[in-house]
Amino acid sequence: MNIEVFRGPLVWAVLLALGGCAALSGPPAAEVPVAAGTGAPEEGGVDSLLSYYQLVNRMSPQELARERSALTTQAATPAHQLRLAMVLGMGRSPADLNRAASLLDGILRSQVGAAPRLHALARLLADHYGERIRLEQQAERATQQAEKAAQQARDSQRRAAELQEKIDALADIEHSLPLRSRGARPAAGGGR
Repeated sequence: MNIEVFRGPLVWAVLLALGGCAALSGPPAAEVPVAAGTGAPEEGGVDSLLSYYQLVNRMSPQELARERSALTTQAATPAHQLRLAMVLGMGRSPADLNRAASLLDGILRSQVGAAPRLHALARLLADHYGERIRLEQQAERATQQAEKAAQQARDSQRRAAELQEKIDALADIEHSLPLRSRGARPAAGGGR
C-alpha cells in the first residue's frame, strides 16, 4: 500500500484537529494587568488620536467650530496637525477638506519628531479625504451636467412650442383662404 495516497487526507485531519483545539481553548482573559504608567494611551499616539477621531465624529457643528479654534492656537506638532485635519475633515466645506488634505500631506512628508509614527494614520486619513474630494468633484460635475441637460430640455421644449405655434398659425391662414374650385385652376405653362 502506498502511504502517499493517505498523506493529503492525513494533513487535513491534523489541521482540522488543531483548529478544533484552538476553538476549545476557552474565552480569552478579560484584561491583562498593565504595568503602572503604560495604561493610558500616549498623548499624540495613534491610540489617543483614534479615540479623538471617535470623539470628533460625534461633535455638533458648534463643537467642531470651538475645537477648530482651540487647535489653531496650539503649537504645530504633528499630533495637533493631525487633530486639526480630523476636525477640518468633518466639515462639509471643500476648502476645509482641501486644507485637511494639505495638513496630512505635510505630516506624511515630515520625518521629524513623532511624524513618522503617525504616517500610517495620516495616510489612511489622506486617502479617505482624497476619495471624498474626488467624489465631491465628480458629484459637482454630474450636477452641472444635469443642469445643462435640463436647460437644453427647456430650450428644446420652448423651440417645439414656438414651432407648433407657427404651424398652427399657418394652418389658420390656410383655413382662412377662400376655397378654389378645381376647374378654376390656372393652367401651368401659359394658355393655349
